[in-house]
Amino acid sequence: MPNPFAIFKRPANKPELKGKEAPKPKMPDDELCIVCPSCNKSFFNTDLADNLFICPKCSFYHRVPSRDRVKMLTDEDSFTELFEDLSSTNIIDFPEYEEKLDKAIVTSGETEAVICGTATIEGEKTALFVMDPVFMMGSMGTVVGEKIALLFEYALKHKLPVVGYTLSGGARMQEGILSLMQMAKTASAVKRHSNAGLLYIVVLCDPTTGGVTASFAMLGDIILAEPKALIGFAGPRVIEQTIRQKLPAGFQKAEFLLEKGFVDSIIGRKEQPSTLAKIIKLHTIKQGGVEQ
Repeated sequence: MPNPFAIFKRPANKPELKGKEAPKPKMPDDELCIVCPSCNKSFFNTDLADNLFICPKCSFYHRVPSRDRVKMLTDEDSFTELFEDLSSTNIIDFPEYEEKLDKAIVTSGETEAVICGTATIEGEKTALFVMDPVFMMGSMGTVVGEKIALLFEYALKHKLPVVGYTLSGGARMQEGILSLMQMAKTASAVKRHSNAGLLYIVVLCDPTTGGVTASFAMLGDIILAEPKALIGFAGPRVIEQTIRQKLPAGFQKAEFLLEKGFVDSIIGRKEQPSTLAKIIKLHTIKQGGVEQ
């Protein structure tokens, strides 16, 4: 009588691997690949970067590290960094803050959640700040506020427009009231720059929330946004729990804010350099052949 369990025996042409496991197919290293949270497709990081961090399958906008953003936006070798020696310390002795800062520095390769400098965008010179999503989600501490305020003062002195890319979870809780004070400091610096008749363009990226939204992010002369960026003060879930009402579809997305007049235009990444250059050029007054 045939053995009914014979079907579970290893075939004769596949010898057993004694002392080791069967080889597994090699998959790319996690550090080399990324999975799109929108369509669940995986891509090499390099391929995603080559496509301006836009998913080639579903066009989802991934968050862009600050250095990559500068490279995407500015003319080659035109960026000169300012205030790079400033970095945060645990000024109120918040528990485990040093460890969080060290981890953020290692993960992002930056010393703070914003980089500032001067550059040209399609030949138009500007002061520029870009917030970094990898460094504590672009949270605004005392050094972030100081660097942005210093950039506006530098732009005022040198009569430069300012282009700012905001991406932040808000004020940095590990620095308490000192982080909230940056709202007033940055707003004052923006106002002095504006009083001199100088241009400030802000591009709101996903997410722009909290104290950053309540200060310099919404003070631009021209406010642009990336598609589907989340923009607001408190998050939608917090608002719903507070007012006990269901919010409209797409509430706090860039398209919703454009409809309500809080955003001037939504600009895709591929069009951003040319759009910014045109706006800067249109707002540059020439008197006697000299740009003012």
